[in-house]
Amino acid sequence: MALTTGMRRGEILALRWSDINLEEGSIQVKRTVDYITHYGYVETEPKTARGWRKILLSSFVVEMLNAHRLAQMEERHKAGDKWIDKNLVFCGLLGDFFNPNYLLRVFKKVLDEAGLPRMRFHDLRHSAATILLSMGVNMKVVQELLGHSDISITLGRYSHLLPSMQKDVTDKWDHEFRKDVDVREKGS
Repeated sequence: MALTTGMRRGEILALRWSDINLEEGSIQVKRTVDYITHYGYVETEPKTARGWRKILLSSFVVEMLNAHRLAQMEERHKAGDKWIDKNLVFCGLLGDFFNPNYLLRVFKKVLDEAGLPRMRFHDLRHSAATILLSMGVNMKVVQELLGHSDISITLGRYSHLLPSMQKDVTDKWDHEFRKDVDVREKGS
């Protein structure tokens, strides 16, 4: 979810099923949650107006969410009266908030098992932006997906990608003009 949507950890952990439209394939980001020592879980609104956003989902993510929902319903049934119904998409064993620190431990374990280098969970957000930009997705679209309040934030963080993107532009120009030259040469 973090890699394909660019969502922040707190946004993912605060996500409710009512925020997801599986038929449309979209998520509405409305809140974030974090665990604060001596206070517990603190749920708040996104930090900026741009943080409130709609994110379209790839069909494979929708399929994974459908499968996840079925598995979660089974867990809910097993828990019975102990289940804490917060309607969370990613929750703890009994339906309450998933502890962000535990998520980091699980993430580290998954990286180790996959033989991948250590990284922060937040790096998935940066990876999402980097992958999208390298695929040629418009910077403005990436800004909206990430919920940055201003395009300058997105440009400031990801402008290092622009030189390689410029090379892609020159390659595309060469391709277009060569195609035109080839057509004229064949017609001669």
